[in-house]
Amino acid sequence: MTGLNISNELAYKALVNKDSCFEGLFFAGIKSTGIFCLPTCRARKPKKENVEFFSTAKEALANGYRPCKICRPLENPGETTAEIKSLLRELELNPSVKITDYKLTQMGIEPNKVRRWFIKNHGMTFHTYQRMLRINNALQNIKNGDKVIEAAYESGYESLSGFQHSFKKVVSQKPSESKNGNTLSFERFSTPLGPMLTIGNNDGIYLLEFTDRRMLETELKELEKYFKASILPGTNKYIKELKVQLDEYFEGKRKEFDVPLKTFGTEFQRKAWDALLTIPYGTTRSYEEQAGIINAPKAVRAVGAANGSNRIAIIIPCHRVIGKDGKLTGYGGGLWRKQWLLEHERKFVS
Repeated sequence: MTGLNISNELAYKALVNKDSCFEGLFFAGIKSTGIFCLPTCRARKPKKENVEFFSTAKEALANGYRPCKICRPLENPGETTAEIKSLLRELELNPSVKITDYKLTQMGIEPNKVRRWFIKNHGMTFHTYQRMLRINNALQNIKNGDKVIEAAYESGYESLSGFQHSFKKVVSQKPSESKNGNTLSFERFSTPLGPMLTIGNNDGIYLLEFTDRRMLETELKELEKYFKASILPGTNKYIKELKVQLDEYFEGKRKEFDVPLKTFGTEFQRKAWDALLTIPYGTTRSYEEQAGIINAPKAVRAVGAANGSNRIAIIIPCHRVIGKDGKLTGYGGGLWRKQWLLEHERKFVS
């Protein structure tokens, strides 16, 4: 299989187990039927010798396979399709625009397909996403000195009362009370290891996680509570810079990140995370070595727990910490991603 560094054994195991963590990361070509499927396909699983794997649907098609009618691999919700990308770009350039179902149909895009994608990847409909994006844009304008009525009309609202109702529903404040309030923007984007979610504002990056991380929902609630902030769709200069630097990292062109990070935790957790930042690219440390660096040689388990509470994947490199015996242990993004990241860095370390 080309592309991702995933063994055929791991891919076949994921196929048999219908593991959603691998959705969009490979496609299985079934030699006996001539079709190709997603890892989560409900169809009866073939024997191992009757499967070959591809990193993209394009490769599967080029090798003569037809898309499965059960799992519909060309409609994979785990990927950001060209249609969705075009919609996101339009909203980023003009957050006040309203893209109705009628307009989607005129654009040749099926509204229900867009709705399913946003529910799958953002837990909300496309129209809710747009509404939250407009509110986020209005909130930033109010903080920058705009009057409430100006922010309402600039964000695409036709009536002040409608804007105030929507604003309070999302932000839990009246627009006039929000100037000193706090808001965080989130953006979802694709990477070679699957989709990731980042949260930030003009102070820095607060979170970077794979979207299938089990603790993600808890982490979002912790952020909202600790910073007393609303988390809304949108972008800012640091989210844009983060995406550029991650692309460079995955291409092997970047070994260090310099976007500002905003973390919070206990004193011990912060010491553990600071120690992670000192691990050079392409190298590893054991949990015992990390504990020694923070002058807590007996707190190996606590170090492991602190690493597991890290909310900023890859940049704060908890993937570089391994067991004393050299084995890979514990990683919120999955051990297969930890292995991939370590092998990726070793490839470019020189």
